[in-house]
Amino acid sequence: MAVAELYTGGRSLADTLQTVADGVVSGFGYELACVNIVQADGDLVVAAFAGSPEAEALITGRTGSRASWERRLTMGEDWDGLRFIPHTEGHVLLEDDVPQWYTPGPEPKREDDWHPLDRLYAPLYGPTSDLLGVISVDRPVGGIRPGQSDRGALRTYAFHCAIAIGNARLRANMQRALVRLERQQQALRASEESFRQAFEYAPSGMAIAEVGGDQYGRLLRTNDALCLMLGRPASAMRRLSFSDLVHPEDIGTLLRTSAEGGRAELRLARRDGSYVWVSLRNSIVADTTNGPRFLLTNIDSIEDRKHRDLALEVRARYDALTGLLSETELHDRLHGRLCNRADEDADGPDFALLAALTSTSAGYKGPALRGSSAGLLYAHRHTEEPGKGEATLAVLHCGIDKFKKINTRFGLAAGNAVLIEISRRLRQEMPADCDIARLRGDEFVILVDNVDEKGAEKVAAGVRDVFRRSIALGPSNERARIEATSVLSWASCGIPADQILGRTSQLLHSKKQLG
Repeated sequence: MAVAELYTGGRSLADTLQTVADGVVSGFGYELACVNIVQADGDLVVAAFAGSPEAEALITGRTGSRASWERRLTMGEDWDGLRFIPHTEGHVLLEDDVPQWYTPGPEPKREDDWHPLDRLYAPLYGPTSDLLGVISVDRPVGGIRPGQSDRGALRTYAFHCAIAIGNARLRANMQRALVRLERQQQALRASEESFRQAFEYAPSGMAIAEVGGDQYGRLLRTNDALCLMLGRPASAMRRLSFSDLVHPEDIGTLLRTSAEGGRAELRLARRDGSYVWVSLRNSIVADTTNGPRFLLTNIDSIEDRKHRDLALEVRARYDALTGLLSETELHDRLHGRLCNRADEDADGPDFALLAALTSTSAGYKGPALRGSSAGLLYAHRHTEEPGKGEATLAVLHCGIDKFKKINTRFGLAAGNAVLIEISRRLRQEMPADCDIARLRGDEFVILVDNVDEKGAEKVAAGVRDVFRRSIALGPSNERARIEATSVLSWASCGIPADQILGRTSQLLHSKKQLG
């Protein structure tokens, strides 16, 4: 009957342990029974008690060390799997840490009488012979030590108890696993919902794209912010990949960023064919078994910043008053046309002077110079000298004479109007491929590429005509002719751009002083 109780219903582990203890008392005639269960750390805890509420309250939940229990299970008498420790040996156990009790009673008169300090244990072993726990019993009814048949019955009961406890533990572990799984699923659902809301309602663009396979980069999912940014519905976006949207010049940047993850700035196409600058941040979401699965991309529009950057770049590259190239931009463009190779036949460390001032004003004491009606000429070190049919890069440097007097007489506004009108005329009259820059207030530099001496002198003549035409000055629109001085030189490879421009400026100022 006690064994049948062990297998009735799906009891919890705690109920099963109590059923074990109750079965010993009710089914086998012992006054007290205690079930000690092995914990994870190996020690044994009193998990169930039957027969005495006072003793139950005293020792339930108390723990005995594994070493003390091993000592008990190896000493005393082996009763076919049970362990009996008579009072004659058990007195040595009175001071160890195993929770213990005894029922008072008379001293035994016969050899088989039960002494109050006798101990009887039924070990509980699992299928792999690992110790699950120990049943402790005390004082058989009638006060007589159990005989052979009673011992066998208790041993058989302990066998079934081990099975029942193992099953109850398995059910408890399964229930805990189910609870953990349910909690994990709830957490996963909450996480997915949180991600969905963060994805869908993010103020910046979000996209999920495939990684790997034949459809690498195909957009699987996009949020409303990205669709609005590109002016495309979500249904249309799912038929595209980032490669379909990116500007052709930015495809390399996209591929590097997609492969490595990270951040990039590139242009994506809107539905109307225009492009928007975006900051793109990629994160590769990996599967622990199959490697990367998809790409999570955050896209922010940086159009406003790019416009500001472009405006700053334009300000740095172009003169604010006239719209011509700035001195910095002129230097960069000249530098870009020249290589660093030097001419081994050069007369000096700089560049060779081939022609000088067009005028033969008195006071010039320098060396004899080969003249030109256009101004100063410098030979390109990698070509024949100008005049021998070789086309090269001409540098025309010119400046308005007595510009300060215009500002003094007519005011700064009139002076600015002169600079603006001269700039307009230069843009209109000079060849379309010329680079025209304004520097140092009243000075202008014109770069004429792929031109020979005859062509350069024609450009210089056009510049002189620009300056000679009268300009209306002041509130009365008084017309006046603007005088200017110019020099013409040839840029040479192997010479730094700032050295070329510095020399032409020096020669221009010298010519003004001589004039």
